[in-house]
Amino acid sequence: MNISRRYFIKNGGLAMLGMAALPAFLQRAVAASATPNKKKMVVLFQRGAMDGLNAVIPFGERNYYNLRPTIAIPEPRPGNADTVIDLDGFFGLHPSLAPLMPIYQRRELAIVHAVGSPDPTRSHFDAQDFMESGTPGRKATDDGWLNRAMQSTPDEKATPFRAVAFGPYLPRTLQGTAPAVAIPDLKQFKMYGPQQTVEGGFEAMYAQTVDQALRGVGHETFEAVDQLKKINPEKYQPENGAAYPKNRFGQSLMEIAELFKADVGLEVAFLDSGGWDHHINEGGAQGQLANLLRDLGQGIAAFHNDMGDRMSDVVFVSMSEFGRTARENGNRGTDHGHANCMFVMGGDIKGGRVYSRWPGMSEGQLHDGRDLAVTTDYRSVVGEILSRHMRDENLKTVFPGFANDPKQFLGVVNT
Repeated sequence: MNISRRYFIKNGGLAMLGMAALPAFLQRAVAASATPNKKKMVVLFQRGAMDGLNAVIPFGERNYYNLRPTIAIPEPRPGNADTVIDLDGFFGLHPSLAPLMPIYQRRELAIVHAVGSPDPTRSHFDAQDFMESGTPGRKATDDGWLNRAMQSTPDEKATPFRAVAFGPYLPRTLQGTAPAVAIPDLKQFKMYGPQQTVEGGFEAMYAQTVDQALRGVGHETFEAVDQLKKINPEKYQPENGAAYPKNRFGQSLMEIAELFKADVGLEVAFLDSGGWDHHINEGGAQGQLANLLRDLGQGIAAFHNDMGDRMSDVVFVSMSEFGRTARENGNRGTDHGHANCMFVMGGDIKGGRVYSRWPGMSEGQLHDGRDLAVTTDYRSVVGEILSRHMRDENLKTVFPGFANDPKQFLGVVNT
């Protein structure tokens, strides 16, 4: 059977939190409407602005070391675990990202550097809003680019789980008229009321209420709940020795893999991670950033291992609202910058390479004399994934006002 789209509300998704109080009488099979062989996409948003220069280090750029005397990652030295992991003689990985190296060597992981939004704002809220809406500089956009991608490729046989955000609220990028749902935890699953919001950090800025969400959805809401109930997440075992980080980021990645394997019709998954805003004591090979990057590397590698051959149908992409200043500040941290780096992983990816139109880091090359310049618009990277992996031919709709010319793609995705 097909799940009707009437179960959704317009311009939002139904967030859900636990399952104990729900009735057990709805036992209707929906597997027939799932589409396990369709291409899939996972989007990670790193909130707070990751320091891309210390995640993927341009160790071949001498100015990098001049600008970061205390937090720079030392040049590659064999046998030293606290130095750069050489990728190509110019760029290298932070040592905490060592779990990604086997995937890079298998050519299923690519990195795009000096990438970001063209809008110069240094406001977390505005930059996240612009990046998730897909219309930098425009605050009047009603929906997000990921929702518009769903709108541009409608599927009447889609299940309620075609587009899912793994967290307690529907993010800006999935808000819109296309059906989408937010799930904080598969193990505890119930609907929450319209007055509850999310507190704390940048997530609070994006928390939405679900006023009217519980009106008019009726039994179809419970059909969706019942569909997840049958997955039995308590008994899920990752495959191929995958070991996810023991935190919300790791849990979300594991649950994405679980839903992909359960063939419930999941095509687009969104998750985020926070804590990337390091103005003070950022650290170098060890420290605050290193700890976050360790979780990032372990999580992405675990997801890749857990999915196994299923990664042939999946592309994972990361993004952050902007990068950090090229020069460290007086508190051994970094401030709000401009360009960053993105990780792109999957079976369709031309990996084993860092894609970059490198702008340089001398004073005359830095944006505003302080930041790594953006030479690749993030919409071009995402647009290539949508076009060549997800087979979306309506990029003008997904990114209005942006000339996403396939001739200008970096070639990250196999054609």
